[in-house]
Amino acid sequence: MKWRILITCPHLQKTIDPYRPLFAERNVEIEVPTLVQQLSEAELLEIIDRFDGVIAGDDFFTAKVLEKGKRLKIVAKWGIGLDAIDLEAAKKLGILVHNTPDVFADEVADVVLGYIVLLARRLHKLDHSVRNGGWLKVQGRSLRGKTLGVIGVGSIGRAVVRRGVALGMSVVGYDVASVPESFIQDTGMSQQSLESLLQVSDFISLNCNLTSDNRHLLGQKQFDLMKEGVYLINTARGPLVDEAALVKALAEGKVAGAALDVFEEEPLPMDSPLRQFDNCIFGTHNASNTLEAVMRVNEMAIQNLLEGLEGSIR
Repeated sequence: MKWRILITCPHLQKTIDPYRPLFAERNVEIEVPTLVQQLSEAELLEIIDRFDGVIAGDDFFTAKVLEKGKRLKIVAKWGIGLDAIDLEAAKKLGILVHNTPDVFADEVADVVLGYIVLLARRLHKLDHSVRNGGWLKVQGRSLRGKTLGVIGVGSIGRAVVRRGVALGMSVVGYDVASVPESFIQDTGMSQQSLESLLQVSDFISLNCNLTSDNRHLLGQKQFDLMKEGVYLINTARGPLVDEAALVKALAEGKVAGAALDVFEEEPLPMDSPLRQFDNCIFGTHNASNTLEAVMRVNEMAIQNLLEGLEGSIR
């Protein structure tokens, strides 16, 4: 049987060539559309009825898209987050959804660590100064003894905790689930309520999944609870932060700086008010992107896809 597959994950798209023989051997025809970050609902609605399966990035697989995908048997998510896929609709329609959990802990945590150092020492400003003929001297902040708050203590959050401890920081964590006592004993992390974490942290790192319950987890009320001069790092999902509230907190100096790899709208619009702040560092939803991680997750996502397709005819 011949299968037709849509590949919308940019990382897999860029590294697709080594896998073409495998797809051909398994009688799988692939289509790799041009995109920047993800396909919108409207773009998917135009094409989804042609495919038996998808290896998806952060595309919007809404109920309408899934319902139109009459041939669709599986959405194999490249990566962890399933927030852009209507899981309830997929279940009703009998469409399998698989992701690749626990795959980016070290890669994302390394980026969080880099952002912490950049924000504390404002190294991006020094680089910009030298490139423009200057010799700027700025006074930074020491990290030892500061408090790092980690929101979401799953595999990525735990890797962030370990890096914070290695820097000599005091680490507090918040998660809706209990963190294993063995991990707490090993790292010295204190599990606290979200409100308590916001009140005591000098640096806050978001490392949780996006769900229907935690959209705008950090809004005006939460920023009001934070320390004056706090630093925020978000490598998880953009909608976890109410960007309007963040802009206000940055303008008032409540937030001393922010490192954002993700945004409410991606790519970041040119008219976003966040662009006015030179104490912000921006990424391109790229924290997990290393050669080793990409190849590892490629293999997992492709395996999920093939098993889902072959299982559908048994």
